[in-house]
Amino acid sequence: MRDAYHEELNSIGTDLVDMAQLVSSAMRRATTALLDADLALAQGVIEGDEQVNALQHALENRAIDLLARQQPVATDLRIVVTSLRMSADLERSGDLAKHVAKLAQLRAPGRAIPDDLNDTIGEMGELAQRLMNQAADVLVSRDVDRALAMERDDDHMDTLHRTLFQHLLDKHWKHGVETAVDVTLAGRYYERFADHAVAVANRVVYLVTGEHADTLTPPPVIPAGNLP
Repeated sequence: MRDAYHEELNSIGTDLVDMAQLVSSAMRRATTALLDADLALAQGVIEGDEQVNALQHALENRAIDLLARQQPVATDLRIVVTSLRMSADLERSGDLAKHVAKLAQLRAPGRAIPDDLNDTIGEMGELAQRLMNQAADVLVSRDVDRALAMERDDDHMDTLHRTLFQHLLDKHWKHGVETAVDVTLAGRYYERFADHAVAVANRVVYLVTGEHADTLTPPPVIPAGNLP
């Protein structure tokens, strides 16, 4: 009986990793669709979000069933409750990738992002994907130091987000109001996606330590030349 119970707990963790990998892939493909005006790719991202939603619903049902039947306590209870919160972060991440894909469709056959911002948006997309991949790895490894270190990458996302606004507020902006709105929305989607990835990692910290990530000190940055 206890073996079956722990298998169910483990399966919740597996579903979280699957969700993280799915939304990471979705954001990668959504970014390509946005920059290349690839409507078929955008549609694939939009339709694929149903798989993320289905995983979340299945996870929620299993977690609630465990709470009702097993009445977990201590660490096991923390696993179930924290997993429910992480699944909400991941489901919302999938929605944000879908929003990026819809933005690509909205301006077809043209492109929503002007050429001079392609590199910035592309970098935001790559960073968002990398953060979510790191969150998936942290879900598997339960590596607290690695989870805490993700805050630094998220700081870079915030810097890129500010860079977009500098372009929008520049007196030489020449792309009009509609494009400015598109760029603003895209930047917000990437920034929020990164926040959700970090939130997942922070919840792993709580899961492992019982302490909130903002009360702990991130590991120091080791210069590349000093690595063992």
